[in-house]
Amino acid sequence: MRLAAIGALAIGLPLAGCASGAGTGAAGGAVAGAAVGGPVGAVVGGVTGAAVGAALTPDETTRVRTYVVAQRHPSVRVRDEVVVGYPLPRNVRLYPVPASVGLSTEYRYAVVNNRRVLVEPDTREVVYIIQ
Repeated sequence: MRLAAIGALAIGLPLAGCASGAGTGAAGGAVAGAAVGGPVGAVVGGVTGAAVGAALTPDETTRVRTYVVAQRHPSVRVRDEVVVGYPLPRNVRLYPVPASVGLSTEYRYAVVNNRRVLVEPDTREVVYIIQ
């Protein structure tokens, strides 16, 4: 019974996030969370993804993706799966996103496990996976 309630919550949170415009972050966070931590991970990932997914407007997402993909930096290999909320180790170099890209928040980006990620520089936490 308790596991069923957690599973229902895990499914409901990402869908609720879709209605608010944070669907990509919520759904992506829930999928990543489920892969790492099962139903409870899906709940946590969905909530985190919804909060982060709403942090970039669609226009900002396009601009940052265009800029970051055009840059050529070496990828750093980390042992863990890199998901939204994952704090990057200190050996991962963070690169600035120039003001000309037009982000409302001063994020940095990194290339980790051959994926480009947007990072909150103070906490080093991944806030967006650029695809």
